[in-house]
Amino acid sequence: MDLQSELLKSIWYAFTSLDVEQSGKVSKSQLKVLSHNLYTALNIPHDPVALEEHFKDNNNGPVSNQGYMPYLNKYILAKATEGTFNKETFDELCWTLTSKKNFKPSSQQRLCSQKDCFKLFCLFNLLSEDRYPLVIIQPELEYLLKKISSTMSLEWDGTLLEELLSQNVDLQDGMSVWEFLEHLSAGQLLHVECKEAFSLAVDEVFMEMYHNTIKKGYLLKKGHVRRNWQERWFVLKPCSLTYFVGEDLKEKKGEILLEDNCVVENLPDKEGRRCLFCVKTYIRTYEMSASNLKQRVDWVQAIQTVLRLRAEGKSSLHQELKLSRRKQRETLQRSQSNQSNNGEPLAVEGSQHSASEQQGETERLEQHIESIIQKQREVEAKHKEEEKQEREKQQTVQKDLERQLEETKEAKERMTTTLTEMEKEVQQQKKRIHELELTQLKLEEALDAQIHARLEEDQVRLELERQLVEEQNARLEENQVRRELERQLAEEQKKLAELLLLQSQLETHAFRSQDDTHTATHPINQQPEESSQHNTEEAPIHEATSTAVPPSIQQPEESSQHNTEVLKHWTIQLNRLMKPIAPGDKGERLPAKPTCPRQGQALTSTEFIAKVQTGVGQEKGNGYSPSPPPQEEEE
Repeated sequence: MDLQSELLKSIWYAFTSLDVEQSGKVSKSQLKVLSHNLYTALNIPHDPVALEEHFKDNNNGPVSNQGYMPYLNKYILAKATEGTFNKETFDELCWTLTSKKNFKPSSQQRLCSQKDCFKLFCLFNLLSEDRYPLVIIQPELEYLLKKISSTMSLEWDGTLLEELLSQNVDLQDGMSVWEFLEHLSAGQLLHVECKEAFSLAVDEVFMEMYHNTIKKGYLLKKGHVRRNWQERWFVLKPCSLTYFVGEDLKEKKGEILLEDNCVVENLPDKEGRRCLFCVKTYIRTYEMSASNLKQRVDWVQAIQTVLRLRAEGKSSLHQELKLSRRKQRETLQRSQSNQSNNGEPLAVEGSQHSASEQQGETERLEQHIESIIQKQREVEAKHKEEEKQEREKQQTVQKDLERQLEETKEAKERMTTTLTEMEKEVQQQKKRIHELELTQLKLEEALDAQIHARLEEDQVRLELERQLVEEQNARLEENQVRRELERQLAEEQKKLAELLLLQSQLETHAFRSQDDTHTATHPINQQPEESSQHNTEEAPIHEATSTAVPPSIQQPEESSQHNTEVLKHWTIQLNRLMKPIAPGDKGERLPAKPTCPRQGQALTSTEFIAKVQTGVGQEKGNGYSPSPPPQEEEE
């Protein structure tokens, strides 16, 4: 069957889903939308303006004049090219359009999911007859059901199909896809215990028959550059051998194009590898290793089958098998029709023969039939024995698989429990780590605060040490000043003692001079009263001065000047000695009394000097000036 016939089957379902009244007619607007979707799914470039022209609501145009089928063949199917579009996407579009109207699974139909129904829809179209409406006949249906059962490692029970066909006579001529999906989902065609196993089996059969996957599995492949062996998932198709990293087919590692000059050969064991074979192409040689001898034989035979089909110009193995099964059925039907046509002449000839000949012929025929029946029985017995052995083998394998599945489930449960415990432990460890991190942060903050406090303490200590050093330096300076002051005080005290000694000497001399002066100046006191009254205020000063002046004052003028200078000198020395420097003494000094209240008693040095200065001033007024200049008095 060519590509156009395969595409037309799916398009027929989409067209009939739009025919609501089942009259064979669909509106142009719906056909325009359908055509646009077909152009998109088949990746055919088209002009939207021309599409609008083709489906105008008038009597002109190819659709109005010829109908939709000629338009479909000319503008869509003739332009479809294999390899330029994804056929599964195209079929899924048609399935979506038709399943909404025709397929409504009931709540009891839980065996087939929507995805499984779509895959079974594609397989049905692949095995259906090339007549419309599309149906699948009993032999092809049995072939599909046996394929699914063998994939699930189960023996197909044909009694269910026979019972269904005996109850529904209309189904003997063929079954539509909706009846097929309905009965299969209801469990009337297969005994299915595990829904997951059924989905896996449908998927595997879909990949094998629809996608032309002849064989798939794991093989060890030798690298071309690094020359190491890596496990890869291989998928064999009619034109290529593709290998991936894993079964999910997500990461494609390479592809071997199987052309006419390709050769597959067995290789001897080497490099510690067994069950080796290679695929030689025009470019390079690919070396592979199977898990056992049976796997190597299967892979070599499958690749040789692909190369044979390619040499014969055939693109699909299952399509060729379908055609061969159809030819066998047609041959069987022709032989049956020939036998039925040749039955009447044989009957006429038998009536003409004698009874003996007819009896002998009947015996020979019966013997021949008996031998055929015997051979058929032997073949059936042998076949049943093989089926029984195969069934026992499959049951054993199934039990092993169930046991392994149980062990796997138990291991999975244990692993899940372990993972749960480990997750709890991880959560506890994370919580503990978080608490430790918080504690570490707090400790770091406390450490920083302590370091900061210690630095401040060191700064304060350094400041106190600096102040202490300064205080010690100040104290040393103070001690030096105190010692210096004590030294000066001792000197002053020594000078004071000398001054007191000198003062005592002067006082003694002053007493003596006073007595002499009193005797010498007695006539002066007898002057007239007017002069004494006129000089009332100055008299005590003159008296004090006359009494304090030594006897040498009354000498001639030159000796008086000499005595005045001597007096100045003694006065200056006396002022210096009478004003000692006391440490820290900043108090105000009391002014000295200009006059001495003492009369007739001994005078202090200050009183004595004042009287002497007064007497000298009076003498200066009389022409004798023994007093010092103003600057010396200030000093």
